[in-house]
Amino acid sequence: MLSIRSMNCYRAERQVNDMLALSRKKGEALVINNNVEVTILEVKGDQVKIGISAPKEVPIYRKEVYLQIQDSNKEAMQADLEALKKLF
Repeated sequence: MLSIRSMNCYRAERQVNDMLALSRKKGEALVINNNVEVTILEVKGDQVKIGISAPKEVPIYRKEVYLQIQDSNKEAMQADLEALKKLF
């Protein structure tokens, strides 16, 4: 269990580096925002299998998929703006 002092150190480190780095072993977990739990399921070589438990309303994406969604949304918004400009 982390003490308040060590938690403050992590927060300070996170603010500087914009990332909190933790070491976890197989079977260990971390909790985010009281309702998301990330568990290390398996470690093989340079691959780590993780499990994520979260409420259904919390979207979870692999980062590369999330970035593709963001790009698609930007393109769609740009197309909508161009269509609106043609109306006036």
